[in-house]
Amino acid sequence: MPATKDPYSVLGVDRKASSDEIKKAYRKLARQYHPDRNPGDAKSESRFKEINEAHDVLSDPEKRAALDRGDGLFGARGQSPFGAGAGGFDGGSFSDILSNLFGAGGGAGGANPRRAKPQPTRGRDLEASLQISFDQAVKGGQVPLAVPTSVRCATCSGTGARPGTSPVVCPQCGGRGIESQGQGMFSISQPCSRCGGRGTVIEDPCPTCGGTGATRSVKRYRVNIPAGVHDGSRIRLPGKGEPGQNGASPGDLYVITRVTPSPVFKQKGENLEVEVPITVVEALRGGEIEVPTLSGRKRLRIAPGTKSGTVRRLRGEGPPKLSGEGRGDIHYRFVIELPKELDKDQSKAVDALAKTMNGNPRARLFSKGARAGGGGSSATTDGDGDGGDADAEKS
Repeated sequence: MPATKDPYSVLGVDRKASSDEIKKAYRKLARQYHPDRNPGDAKSESRFKEINEAHDVLSDPEKRAALDRGDGLFGARGQSPFGAGAGGFDGGSFSDILSNLFGAGGGAGGANPRRAKPQPTRGRDLEASLQISFDQAVKGGQVPLAVPTSVRCATCSGTGARPGTSPVVCPQCGGRGIESQGQGMFSISQPCSRCGGRGTVIEDPCPTCGGTGATRSVKRYRVNIPAGVHDGSRIRLPGKGEPGQNGASPGDLYVITRVTPSPVFKQKGENLEVEVPITVVEALRGGEIEVPTLSGRKRLRIAPGTKSGTVRRLRGEGPPKLSGEGRGDIHYRFVIELPKELDKDQSKAVDALAKTMNGNPRARLFSKGARAGGGGSSATTDGDGDGGDADAEKS
């Protein structure tokens, strides 16, 4: 195919064609000359490659504008300034030409091969743990925090280059920051192995920061802890992370709260739980007892016959909700406390109680309806206090 054909001619569209018209023409031709539809046809494969390269130029507003101006690629409306075998479709690929024009830094319109404007890079986010007391978690407040971080180097102003010098275009990628490896119509791009994707390299590093553009330091903050935070809550401090490079914005600092456990209150989501011991008499008779709250004490009624594990709730007495919608609750779990040993008076009282409270509460377990396997002999066992197996003796 003649080397003078330009992308408009390849796609068969007018120079004033809209983006939709270019896209429509490209799709029609790509389907027609796709290698899968023309297996073994070298001409169709070559034509398909030209169609893709032409579309690559015309679908990019910047490249298309350069083409229309006649900058570098087509000096006179389609005439290649590189000559046959250098810039045309037959002598070389469009991707090679575009690489020279927009990335490699040489030729007409290219970047200065010695100086380059480094690409801005946003600073890294940081994460720090902050130990706070239970009261601070409930009430909130300001807590000091020291964070090891990086700050912009004062010697080179963050460029990483020795004062009086500047980073230069990476000679390996030509300032693009990527390396492409391809075979035929397919290519794979990856960050440049020399500049790490920045597009520039530092030939004369700053003596203070060694070319990193930053120095280590410790920053001190006073963190506003909102009331009601939990253990593991994340607090974001915008712009307090690592500084950005080449004028980019800094990262953020995320503070992770670590709450010292309370000896009384246990966190259960937005609520608190308190284990309240009660006596056997209180469980039997009921009554009123004092329970702790975040603001002091309150009296709570116990119903007669309260079982161990019964939970009562005080609404709105818990910590503030992080959503700002009111407060959580406090759940009080009653646990009947039994003495490990009985003195003589207690033993007499228990004996007297046993005589008045006669009856066998386990009788219903052996009723006719609940019996699983018919009659059988009875046995006496000594239960294992640790929940293990017990030896049984038949009587």
